[in-house]
Amino acid sequence: MSKNYLLGIDIGTSACKVAVFDRNGQVMAYANGDYPVYYPREGWVQQNPEEWWQAVCGAIKECLSKGEISPEQIAGVGIDGQSWSAIAIDKDGNVLTDTPIWMDTRAQEICDRLNNEIGSENIFEVAGNSLQPSYTTAKILWYKENMPEVYSRIYKILQSNSFIAYRLTGAVTQDLSQGYGLHCFDMRTGTWDAQMCEKLGIPMEFLPEIVPCDQVVGTVNEKAAAQCGLAAGTPIVAGGLDAACGTLGAGVIHPGETQEQGGQAGGMSICTDTYKADPSLILGFHVVPGQWLLQGGTTGGGGVMRWFEREFADFERSRKEETGKSSLDQLNQIAQEVPAGSEGVVFLPYMSGERSPIWNPYAKGVFYGLDFSKTKGHMVRACMEGVAFSLRHNLEVAEKAGAQVKVLRAMGGSANSLLWTQIKADITGKDVVVPASDTASTLGAAILAGVGVGFYKDYEEAVSLTVKETRRHQPDPSRKEVYDKAYRTYRELYDSLKHMMVRQ
Repeated sequence: MSKNYLLGIDIGTSACKVAVFDRNGQVMAYANGDYPVYYPREGWVQQNPEEWWQAVCGAIKECLSKGEISPEQIAGVGIDGQSWSAIAIDKDGNVLTDTPIWMDTRAQEICDRLNNEIGSENIFEVAGNSLQPSYTTAKILWYKENMPEVYSRIYKILQSNSFIAYRLTGAVTQDLSQGYGLHCFDMRTGTWDAQMCEKLGIPMEFLPEIVPCDQVVGTVNEKAAAQCGLAAGTPIVAGGLDAACGTLGAGVIHPGETQEQGGQAGGMSICTDTYKADPSLILGFHVVPGQWLLQGGTTGGGGVMRWFEREFADFERSRKEETGKSSLDQLNQIAQEVPAGSEGVVFLPYMSGERSPIWNPYAKGVFYGLDFSKTKGHMVRACMEGVAFSLRHNLEVAEKAGAQVKVLRAMGGSANSLLWTQIKADITGKDVVVPASDTASTLGAAILAGVGVGFYKDYEEAVSLTVKETRRHQPDPSRKEVYDKAYRTYRELYDSLKHMMVRQ
């Protein structure tokens, strides 16, 4: 049987996504697998990696069944995953505790101490990233100080995609693009820095071997095949960071090309072939060899609208059958009726603290400018505009660091909203291109597998075959003045309130 297809797995925050693609990037079948996010205390946000694996197994089986695809037709599997996990496994591969995820900020005091003892500038010089509680580094040390019974049994620390690769193959790896989560990772050379490991107090034996993202790390073993439905012997590549795979899946492989993130989180990833670091931003290796990604990562992306819909859209949900439109589509419609700038309503989208560029784990979401004339539509549009303001803020910092950004290539669920995408174009002053697939992350993971197994000769061929432009949004100059004014309010609001956004 010919091996005509590639399979991509995306370990997202609220669900995993599995898709099968043909050589031209056409989605042959698609399935999701949900799992919970746990919030046991303020600042704690964690997940159970075993629930990821169960969801992946279910989604793979569903995907193959829906597409009537034989497991033997899969030429290779790529995996992308959320950033900054700290999955502690023992020598038998057992998960020792739930992993804090990228929104978790419990280790702020550890970061403060290390930045003082080692010197924040010394850490940044090696890692190319400031030490913040969201990253993997401080989570490992939090285990040491708060869960000694777990820490004493740690064999390796894995990332989200490497954990799924381990479950599939038994291979313990660390891909290059996820290395940025640890501050003992040398961002210039892509290697572990033994001296910084010692200074931070992270044992080097906890750290898996670093491998290229498109390297075949093993094949599906018999046990995994029985659990997930893939054929034993199917090649698995290391995979990479979800944002980096999404960047590849959006067609960003050359310096200056930029992906705009519209999933649960927001932000952007700018491709560069030279080392460009800024303490306010995030720097990591691209999944494409020889490139870095200068990133802005925010907590307020598409998740803002999911929150708003969950809490305030009972009416819209009740009218779904009557209108034939989803609650999110109805919210989009009422937001469209509100003028640009939301008539003075401004929203700070800091719904789980905030990452770049303000790096404040205690930042809070804020609506400003409400009065009796304002409607739900004003609040919905303000949510969309607030996320776009956070994108603009990150882009401005990146351009000051020397990055050149001309066009944004959008990915994630929010790219399906024509209104929201146009708002982002108007507020940033950049053209926004929307590729054909809204499964950019899984496509990027599949492309990695395709290059790794020789399905494609290189990334140029893969992108030329699989990534197509569906629409382009250009900034409307008539809205520039009102958005520039609203953006100034957005920036001044945080500056005025940040003294209150501190640990209580």
